Amino acid sequence: MTEAYDWLPRANKYFNTQIIPEMVTAYDEYLNLGVEQEAYAEFYRLFGEIIYAESHIRSGVKDVLTALYTNHKLHFVTAREPEMKAVTEKWLSHYHIPISTLSLLGSHDKVAKAHEYCCDIFIEDRYENAVQLSSHGFNVLLIDCYYNQGPLFPGITRVNDWIEIDQYIENYIQTNYYRQIAI
Repeated sequence: MTEAYDWLPRANKYFNTQIIPEMVTAYDEYLNLGVEQEAYAEFYRLFGEIIYAESHIRSGVKDVLTALYTNHKLHFVTAREPEMKAVTEKWLSHYHIPISTLSLLGSHDKVAKAHEYCCDIFIEDRYENAVQLSSHGFNVLLIDCYYNQGPLFPGITRVNDWIEIDQYIENYIQTNYYRQIAI
């Protein structure tokens, strides 16, 4: 839901780097910045909440989710730590994003939550999560980013934006019994 590279300006200033979105080819930010994982962890400790609060919403998100929410449950499942719940809820409220549930796992293992919510579609931006979810039978929409390139396995569909997500879901609704969506 958030713009994928909003963390870059603050990270570039902190680490004195000049990374541009096209250079972000790994999901783990420290790898892209060329710094130790511990150094990035300290940066995240200092600025993670601010970065989440300042993140911009992707184009089309609000309209698509608002329309879907009228007839469907929307479960937000994130790898963010539980400590980020307040800033996440504030961000969702600020953008008037409707939600059914919010789960902050502190881990990238989202399969159990997807099963718990009986999700038909899972919208994801981390390649490894998409592969894991699809291997457990979930339909995954992988939002195209420089850091999530890789072969698409059965059950994974790469999408460029929320217009494509909306089109996919509408087609899915017309051709399948539909339950729930996780993002």
